[in-house]
Amino acid sequence: MADILIDHVHKRFPIPEGEVVALKDINLDIAQGEFVCLLGPSGCGKSTLLNAIAGFSNPTDGTITVGGKAVTGPGPDRGMVFQEYALFPWMTVAKNIRFGLEIKGMANDAADARVTELLDMLGMREFANRFPKDLSGGMRQRVAIARVLALDSPVLLMDEPFGALDALTRRSLQDELLKIWSRLGKTIVFVTHSIEEAIYLADRIIVLTYRPGTVKSDVRVEMARPRDAASPEFNALKRELSRLVTEEQQRHEAAERAGLTTD
Repeated sequence: MADILIDHVHKRFPIPEGEVVALKDINLDIAQGEFVCLLGPSGCGKSTLLNAIAGFSNPTDGTITVGGKAVTGPGPDRGMVFQEYALFPWMTVAKNIRFGLEIKGMANDAADARVTELLDMLGMREFANRFPKDLSGGMRQRVAIARVLALDSPVLLMDEPFGALDALTRRSLQDELLKIWSRLGKTIVFVTHSIEEAIYLADRIIVLTYRPGTVKSDVRVEMARPRDAASPEFNALKRELSRLVTEEQQRHEAAERAGLTTD
């Protein structure tokens, strides 16, 4: 049974000249516990689709259901991690993680236990009383992930969460995320521009076309984890995905030269 079902979804945005069709006839089903990456060039609608699943921006046409329930707005069944850390600078690490639990009205002892569990899971116990300004970018993103995990949403939506990090920190957090996913069994939908990141992380990679965004290819990654980026299988898939994405990037550049893009 699909955990996330996207059925004939279209998304149009009004502009002074008329409208922009951001998404066109998207049809996807994502199984419970599946790790899916959305891949494609800028302007293909990756983040627009993720925001629609999150309930931040409803489709113009079509439906999205999560756990059998129609998405009409944000909900506790979906947690969102952004590229920007969006932490409260006046709160310590522990209080940032605890914030959502207090809003939910969780008892103090249970909230303390949950925060401690997440601090240990992400290797941050010694940073519990630090403020965001005292942390590196990678540690701030760990806190942002922990804050979402604290609410225990079955679906985790991630919009280029590691895009601003250096290569070594990025790989470290990719490994941390895979451990969390394996341990907790979350359904993850992850937006990325990086072909290598998508192959390293995902069960499936959904390549979107340049605007209007639709599914160009649905690629299942059969390689066992952990994946070796130097292996022949990894590089063969990287070449194929590069070809697919490059075709759409060229369409994007042609649209820019013709003055047809609104990015």
